[in-house]
Amino acid sequence: MKSVDGRTWASREDLIERSGYGVATLKRLWRDRRTNGHPADRVIDGYMHWDLEEWSEWLARYLDRPRNLSGVDRSGDPDEQLPPAGQARVLGVDPARITQYTKKPPPEWPDPVRVEELRTRVREYRTRAQLWAWVDDPLSGFGTKGGRTSGAVIKAAEAKAAARVRLAAEALAAMPGRKADEVAAALAARHGQSEVTWKKAVTQARKEARQEARKQTGA
Repeated sequence: MKSVDGRTWASREDLIERSGYGVATLKRLWRDRRTNGHPADRVIDGYMHWDLEEWSEWLARYLDRPRNLSGVDRSGDPDEQLPPAGQARVLGVDPARITQYTKKPPPEWPDPVRVEELRTRVREYRTRAQLWAWVDDPLSGFGTKGGRTSGAVIKAAEAKAAARVRLAAEALAAMPGRKADEVAAALAARHGQSEVTWKKAVTQARKEARQEARKQTGA
């Protein structure tokens, strides 16, 4: 974070830590700034920064925009592994869209739980639980019709990231001596989302543990 003229400016790394969303999603939001109203940047020390208060208010409006999820099928076994055609039925979309997602995944699109190797392509399987979580994530963009309403839901995004860090801290305590990759893999298997997402949470949990230890020792 940087303080300039009484305002707090955040780098993209700061925004990732604050929001809990990945670099690909934040880059997409910046790329689409002409249509989504993303705040302008300011270069500080050679790096792009954004006014944290302005950005947080904008993200709250963006997350709170109206969405239409009426076509989503919420029935069935949450843990059933579905091929692309089954995924399309759950989302209420044409199967061709799932094929497109394989080549160019949308924001927050979940990693497959299983991949089947075919002669000319691969078939990715996802669970209903993964698909439901994805459509319920405001940053997925699924079901968006456009327009915004007032409101502040940034705390929900922050809570989402903080919850992952808490779970990572618990896992580290339960698996002392394990590598970050191993802990992240266990968390991904238990809670869903990608190992990359959980590795970030594990890294943050370790960082916070070191900071707490220094406070206690007075270092």
